[in-house]
Amino acid sequence: MFRKVKKRHSSSSSQSSEISTKSKSVDSSLGGLSRSSTVASLDTDSTKSLGNSASDACAEFRVKYVGAMEKLQFDMSKTLQEPLDLVNYIDAAQQDGKLPFVPADEDMILGVSKYGVKVASLDQCDVLHRHPLYLILRMLCYDDGLGAGKNLLALKTTDPGQEECSIWVYQCSSSEQAQSICKVLSASFDCALTSDKS
Repeated sequence: MFRKVKKRHSSSSSQSSEISTKSKSVDSSLGGLSRSSTVASLDTDSTKSLGNSASDACAEFRVKYVGAMEKLQFDMSKTLQEPLDLVNYIDAAQQDGKLPFVPADEDMILGVSKYGVKVASLDQCDVLHRHPLYLILRMLCYDDGLGAGKNLLALKTTDPGQEECSIWVYQCSSSEQAQSICKVLSASFDCALTSDKS
């Protein structure tokens, strides 16, 4: 089987924020079929520091909320280090009914800034989720395998005491949108790290 592997590095010299795009065969959650998924991943497990950025800009994206698996034992986070492990874990949760395959038909605004990720209602009057930058362990996006060209965006977060981890899943309208979110978050980490060193 022909396999392409592409790696894209952020422009910053920081090695802790890297997005790699790999074409892999992933076990499907539908009937045991296999699907080819593009997985873009941002690994921030080694990122521990934060600083102040000169910019307060926030990039906003319209997404749908699929669901979450909250308050998992932190040891579980160690078994979900690789992007493919996280994809398979989410697939298994969907098969077991812990996560839906299709999100509720309600658009939300996902904003990414130097402070982290905020998910709010369209009118932004209600904040549904807030993920501080320093608590985000990994963000990745991949094709949902349902054939409609939608991509899932998964966030793995921890709590301040690093005793638990949670997985949050959102649906993006396209792979381009999902990868844009990963790129913006990567830039936020680079900005925080650069600011922290100065």
